[in-house]
Amino acid sequence: MPARAGAVLDRAAAGARLDESDAEALLAATGDDFERLLDLASATRDAGLAAAGRPGVITYSRKVFVPLTTLCRDRCHYCVFVDTPAQLLKLHKPAFMSPEQVLSVVRQGQALGCKEALLTLGDRPEDRWPDARAWLDEHGFTSTLDYVGHVARLVTAETGMLVHANPGVMSAEELRMLRPVAPSMGMMLETTSRALFEQPGQVHYGSPDKDPALRLAVIDDAGRERIPFTTGILVGIGETLRDRAESLVAIRDAHERHELRGQGHVQEVIVQNFRAKPRTAMQSAPDAAILEYVAAVAVARLVMGPAMRIQVPPNLSDPAEFDLLVRAGADDWGGVSPLTADHVNPERPWPHLDDLAARTAELGFELRERLTAQPEFVVAADEWIDPGLHAAVEALADPGTGLAATEATPSPSVPGRPTDSEQPESMGSHRMNGSGSASIRRLAEAAASDPRALDDDGWVALLYATGDDLDALTATADDVRRYTVGEAVSLVVNRNLTSSGFRSSGADDPATYTIDDVAAIAADAWDLGATELCIQGILPSDEDPSAYLAIARAAKAGAPGIHLHAYRPQDVWDLADRGGLGLAGALAALREAGVDTVPGTGVKVLSERVRRLVAPGDVEIDRWAEGITAAHRAGFHSTSVLFYGHVETAAERIVHLRRLREMQNTTRGFTEFVPIPLPGPGGGVPLVAGRSALDEHRAMVAVSRLALSGSISHIQIPWTRVGRDAAAELLRSGGDDLGGTLLDGRVKPHAGIEQGLELPVTDAAAIAARLFRPFRQRTTDYREPPAGRRVVTR
Repeated sequence: MPARAGAVLDRAAAGARLDESDAEALLAATGDDFERLLDLASATRDAGLAAAGRPGVITYSRKVFVPLTTLCRDRCHYCVFVDTPAQLLKLHKPAFMSPEQVLSVVRQGQALGCKEALLTLGDRPEDRWPDARAWLDEHGFTSTLDYVGHVARLVTAETGMLVHANPGVMSAEELRMLRPVAPSMGMMLETTSRALFEQPGQVHYGSPDKDPALRLAVIDDAGRERIPFTTGILVGIGETLRDRAESLVAIRDAHERHELRGQGHVQEVIVQNFRAKPRTAMQSAPDAAILEYVAAVAVARLVMGPAMRIQVPPNLSDPAEFDLLVRAGADDWGGVSPLTADHVNPERPWPHLDDLAARTAELGFELRERLTAQPEFVVAADEWIDPGLHAAVEALADPGTGLAATEATPSPSVPGRPTDSEQPESMGSHRMNGSGSASIRRLAEAAASDPRALDDDGWVALLYATGDDLDALTATADDVRRYTVGEAVSLVVNRNLTSSGFRSSGADDPATYTIDDVAAIAADAWDLGATELCIQGILPSDEDPSAYLAIARAAKAGAPGIHLHAYRPQDVWDLADRGGLGLAGALAALREAGVDTVPGTGVKVLSERVRRLVAPGDVEIDRWAEGITAAHRAGFHSTSVLFYGHVETAAERIVHLRRLREMQNTTRGFTEFVPIPLPGPGGGVPLVAGRSALDEHRAMVAVSRLALSGSISHIQIPWTRVGRDAAAELLRSGGDDLGGTLLDGRVKPHAGIEQGLELPVTDAAAIAARLFRPFRQRTTDYREPPAGRRVVTR
C-alpha cells in the first residue's frame, strides 16, 4: 500500500480526480507519504481559499444549539443525545421544547452575538413513541418536521437569527417545505457501510434512518431543491478504510450531480472523529485514532477539491491536535456557541471563541465568522436561498464577501429588546413586577425568556416562592440550565491551601506550613490527580507580603502543570498595599509568579450595610469590585459568590446578582457563580419563616440561574455547605457544577480550607448518575483536562 499511496499522491499533485481505490490508498498512508499527504491537502486548501478571495481565513459560525426534541425512532449505539419517554420522565424533561423555551435560548444567544440557531432533533420520533405523537397532536402539528418549520419561522421573525435545520432524514417534499425557513440544512451521511446498518450488533443496526441508501437519497434531493447542504462522515465507528473512501466519493458525486454554473449544493463536508461516551453500547470502544482521523481530513480535502469547505469540530479534538487538522486541509471549525453546550457531545465543551481565534492565529490563519450558509451561497442567494429569507440574510452578511458582517447583530422584525449595556441601572426593564402571588409562574417564565423582563420586585417575589410556585420556579430554571449549558454535571479535581496558614518559620501547628512544604503539597496534589491548587487567605500581618509570590512560585515548582487558582481581591490588595506594588503591579507580579486564575471570594453580599454588620474585616465593597475588575482586565478569570442567610434582604441579594451581571457585561471574567448559604443545620436565616433550608437553597439557586443566564454560564452547588443529598436536589434547580473534590492530600492535609471534606470523582459521578445526567471532569476554567489527567469513572 505505501507504494500505491506514493503513486496516488503523484497523480493528485498533477490534478487527477481520485476514485475510491485512490482514496483508500491515501487513507492508509504512513511515514513520508503521510507527511506528503498533509502538505498536498494544505496546499489544495490554500489554493481554494485564495480563489475564493479569502486567503488565510478559517471560518466558524457563532450559534446556539437548540435540541428541539431528544426522542428518536433510531437506536444508534454511540448516541447519548437521544432519550426514551421513560428517561424524559426521570429527567423532568418535556417531549419537545416549547416555542417559548426555544426563544428563551435563542434570545440569549442573540444578545451574545449569535446569528445561527441550529435545530437538532431525533428522527421522526412520532413513528416510534406515542408520547411524541400525542404532543404533536395536542399542539396542532402534523409531524415533527411540521413543528421544525414552525419553530424556524418563529426564530427568524422574533430575533432575526438564521436557522440551520438538522432534523435527520427528509423527503424531497419535506426539504421543499423547510427551504423557505432555513437558509441551510444538513444531515451527516456518516458512512456508506451497509454492514454497520444490516448486521446485528453493529452501530446502526435497528436504526431505519441510518440506511446509507436512504441518506444518500436525501443528499441528492437537497441538490435538486437547491438547498445549501451540510453532510460528512463519522470516523471510527467500525467502518473500514474502504468504507471511508466510498463515503467521501459518494458525497462528491452527489455534489457534482447538482452543479449549476460550477457550484454544487454541498456547502461543507464535516469530518468528525468518534468519541466514546458513557452509558452507550460503544462506551468501551476506543476513540478514533488521531493519525487515522487526520488522514481522513486530508483525503476528504483531496477528494472534494479546493473549492469545498472541510469542517472539523474543535471541541472533539485537543487544541494540541489543531495543528495537524489544519495541516490536513481543514478550513472551517463549524458552529461554536458562547452560550449552549454541544448537546450531542455534552462531555466536550466548546472552546472559548477568544481561545479559538488565538489558536487559529498561532497556526497562521485568521478566524472569521460566517453565517449558516457558506459565503459562496450567500453571495449567490438568488440561486440558493429562498426569497423570503433574503432580507434576514442580507441584514447579517457582508455584501462583498458573504461572510458575517463585522458589526452585524441579529435584530427582530418586531421592536427589539434592549441589551444589558443599554440599561445599566437595572437588571429589569420594569415590564413585569411581582405583585400578586399568582404571578410567580408567569414571572419565572418571563425571566427564562429574557432576564431583563423583570424589575427588582419581580425577582424578589421569585425568591419568596413556596410550595407549588417554588416547584414551578425550579423546574423553569432547570429547563434554562438544560437548554443552555446542557445536562452534564461537572467537577474539578483540586486541593485547597490557605495562605493564612503560611509561616516563614516555626510551622508546628498542623494547619500551618512553611515555604519548603508548598512544593511538596503541590506535587502531592498533582500525583493524586489534581489539576488545580486553590490558595487564598490573608497572610499574617507579621509575614512579608512577598510571601504571596513565593508561595505561588513554590507551588509551580513542585507541580509545573497544575493550575494555580490563587488569591482573593482582599489578598491581592494586601500584596498591593503592604508590598508597595499598587494593584496593577501586584496583578502583574502574580501572573509572573504563576497564578492562572483568581477566586472571586472575600465578599458576602455587595452591600456596605451588610459588610459592616457581619464582616467588617472584609475588604470594602467598592474595593472588592475594583480589585476583581482589575484582575479580569489583566487577563485573569475568576469565580463569583454570594453568601446568603444572615442579615441581608431579598432585595440586596438581587442587587448583588445585578451588579455581578453588570460587571460581567464589561469584563466577561466570571466563569461561575456560587450561591453559598451560611453553615449550620438550618443553613442560615430563612427569607420565608418556616420554609425549609432546602427550599431556601432551591429558591436561591433557581433565581441565580435565571438572573445570570446568558451572562455567567455555570451555577456551582456548594456541596460542603448543603450536603450531598441536597446538592443533588439543587442540581435539579438550575445547578450544573459541584465545584471541586477538595482533596486533603498526604502532605500537611490540615493546611487546606474545609479540611476533612472530600468528594471523590467517583462519588460525584454517582450523584450525576442518580439524576440520569452525564458527568464531566473539568479544569478550573471549564475546559477538558488533558487525557492523562482524567479519572476513569465508567
